[in-house]
Amino acid sequence: MLHLLIQTCAAAMATVGFSLLFGVPAHYYPSCALIGGVSWLAYLLLLPYSSISIATFAATVIVILMSRWFAVRKRCPVTIFLISGIIPLVPGAGIYRAAYYTVTDQLYLAVQTGFDAVKMAVAIVLGIVFVFEIPQTVFQIGNQRAHQKH
Repeated sequence: MLHLLIQTCAAAMATVGFSLLFGVPAHYYPSCALIGGVSWLAYLLLLPYSSISIATFAATVIVILMSRWFAVRKRCPVTIFLISGIIPLVPGAGIYRAAYYTVTDQLYLAVQTGFDAVKMAVAIVLGIVFVFEIPQTVFQIGNQRAHQKH
């Protein structure tokens, strides 16, 4: 259980680091950290019970849903949250390992890790497309009611 907490905090901090790198305004850092941490926690919790592709897809759906929700609430572009929030799920280590195994002539491992990285990338793309098909009005419903009361 402790390793889940440590990894979730590390993902949240990495998300903030990439937010800084991408020039995200500082007042959005807590939201970005929450998105990155929650999505990585979801990935870790789903991984023992599903494939790497399914866990990545589900975590990506969480990233995009939260990104769209925060974008509407904070009245800013969704990419502020999406780009930094997706970073923990990007299969960079898998791509690195595939290249390493290729160079060291371990072709079976290169193909296996490379294929896993491609499956993760496709799962991320499908998750993004899936959630962006939801109409924007769905994310504005609660926000409109709050503004009508004031």
